[in-house]
Amino acid sequence: MPLPTLHRQLQIQLRRSGLLLMAFVLMHTAQCARAEAQDTDPLGSMQWPVLRDEFLGAQARVRFDPRVQVQGPAFAEDPMNVPISVVVEPGLGQVQQIIVLVDRNPIRKVLEFQPLKALPRLSFRFKLEQASPVRAAVQTLDGRWHVGSTWVESAGGGCTAPASSRSDGSWAQSLGQVSARSFTRDAAEGAGTRLRLRVMHPMDTGLAGGVPAFYLKQLQLQDGTGRTLFMLKTFEPVSENPIFSVDFAQAPPGPLLIKGSDNNGNRIEGGLP
Repeated sequence: MPLPTLHRQLQIQLRRSGLLLMAFVLMHTAQCARAEAQDTDPLGSMQWPVLRDEFLGAQARVRFDPRVQVQGPAFAEDPMNVPISVVVEPGLGQVQQIIVLVDRNPIRKVLEFQPLKALPRLSFRFKLEQASPVRAAVQTLDGRWHVGSTWVESAGGGCTAPASSRSDGSWAQSLGQVSARSFTRDAAEGAGTRLRLRVMHPMDTGLAGGVPAFYLKQLQLQDGTGRTLFMLKTFEPVSENPIFSVDFAQAPPGPLLIKGSDNNGNRIEGGLP
């Protein structure tokens, strides 16, 4: 082959290689940018990296996902009873557990929820010490964590105030009492049943002067066949006399039984219609 012809072919091959390399670099850069956008805290919290490593794991696969919705008030008028709803939209995959964290609370983990036979949706109230991001970290069957967040403003002080039932001592008479009601879910939310469950307990954080920590540790709901429908691990920031709302695609067969315990070893048990 003549030398000029060989030289031209080499130039063409080098040009093609350069274009392929450039395309690869651009594609890799775009993928990294998308990954960074998914992993970057949209609320810019300085506490988030520590929370992520402590509660989800330093090596965990974590992304912020709009399919995990955390709904709360823009301003918490009562920092001892801040309403929060967590809704996981369809399409995320099978949900193993949901962990609720509050960046700026002195006790950052609020609860862990394993839906099991329930839908991955939960509403409850908690104590807020100061304005903070509130997170729901959802772990799917593949081990990945999908995080949703909201910001709640507050005058604060919810974690360091004693339970209201401490002032008159009424907590001792009602401790461990369980009540519940079921509702047909709104048509806009899909068919099914909502169960609203209340357990009487002071839920002391241990941060109020002279009042030790005294709180529910775990609750589980069983149906009439003995099957566990959901499990909750609860921590000090959950509000006094907590109320939980849990959704089911179909009404579970009764009678229902709620069982649990607190950090002092008191047993919680009650039958529900």
